[in-house]
Amino acid sequence: MTVLLWIRFIAGIALILCGLVVFGIELYGVFKFGFVLNRMHAAAMGDTLGIALSMMGLIILCGLNFTSVKMVLVVVFLSFASPVASHMLARFEVATNEELGRECDLSGISQAADDADCER
Repeated sequence: MTVLLWIRFIAGIALILCGLVVFGIELYGVFKFGFVLNRMHAAAMGDTLGIALSMMGLIILCGLNFTSVKMVLVVVFLSFASPVASHMLARFEVATNEELGRECDLSGISQAADDADCER
């Protein structure tokens, strides 16, 4: 029985450490990239994956109980909420940044915006 507890402990700690590594890479990406949409993408992807890995490690360490169910619900909620929030922020940046054409290629964005206006 103690061998299974050690395996569970090592697996939980490994997932938590992987989550921390993802958070570190995310932090590096946020400070390295110069354009706001690139920084936002690094932060959003890192948050989703880092939190999921860290919470899965905590779930393994915690065992099967009501607390682990709540942690699974947090991971599910964040996996839906984070991409939606990032998409809304990106659309806000595209709509309000007047110098966006100087920083990136807008050929696909203008076509997609025209298509969205036609659908309304």
